Amino acid sequence: MTVIAHLNEMMARGSVLRIARELPRGEFFAGLLALGCVSGLASRIIQSVNRLGWVDALFNTFEISAIVLISCAAGVSLVLRDRTIGVRSSEFAMGAGFVFLVILPIGPLSWLAVTALSLYIIISTNVGSSRRGAFILLAATVPMLWSRLLFQLFANLILQIDASLVGWILGTHRTGAIVGFADGSGVLVILPACSSLANVSLAFLCWVTVSQLVCHKKSAYDLLWCLLACISVIAVNVTRISVQGLSQWHYATFHSPWGDAVGNTIILGLIVGLSVLGVRRELFQRI
Repeated sequence: MTVIAHLNEMMARGSVLRIARELPRGEFFAGLLALGCVSGLASRIIQSVNRLGWVDALFNTFEISAIVLISCAAGVSLVLRDRTIGVRSSEFAMGAGFVFLVILPIGPLSWLAVTALSLYIIISTNVGSSRRGAFILLAATVPMLWSRLLFQLFANLILQIDASLVGWILGTHRTGAIVGFADGSGVLVILPACSSLANVSLAFLCWVTVSQLVCHKKSAYDLLWCLLACISVIAVNVTRISVQGLSQWHYATFHSPWGDAVGNTIILGLIVGLSVLGVRRELFQRI
């Protein structure tokens, strides 16, 4: 029985090695990354539904930006284009560890796994669509994981920066993240949901996604376009909060679902518009 078991083990091992030698790397890594993204997004959807209910969560797109969804799809699609044959046995072991992390009911672990695998692809691949897709997916983990972790560590400082800008525009006194109304009728408290940081991370993600999709050649102006997108996001967000801080009436009028929808639409338009302008040469060549 021991001999038979040993033979079965050798046959199974040989079968796995044969599959590894014949499996396209793009399909292997794209499948893992897709699983990681789905797991991470599903965790966010469940949290949103539990907090807001199905109707409000759906209206708020489960608190997931369209930029994140498009970037995840684009990144996985680029990785899938890699038709190089052959997956190393060490990469199979790494894939098993990846699956173990993403099947756990802990959303951040999924994005941590996506971060690690994306970095591996970037380091181990010199050129090609697979590397470009990995860059996009690595950038997608910024708004989904790393910016949130950064906010938890420096929440007070980040909110105070937003509050300082709002207080400067309104010309009113600020205490921490609390700013006085312009007409003196009360105070405005800037909560984490109002922070500019989340949208700044989306601007960075959009720039990376657009530039990688069109094979944008690196330029000294890249940083300028990315900074313009980030600054425009901060400007719109601070202006929106400042308008709400003019009076109680302004707060009640503009601090509403439709007010947030208008502000988010403007931010989305600026992010996409400036990112497209930054890669316009490559984009026009593809049209």
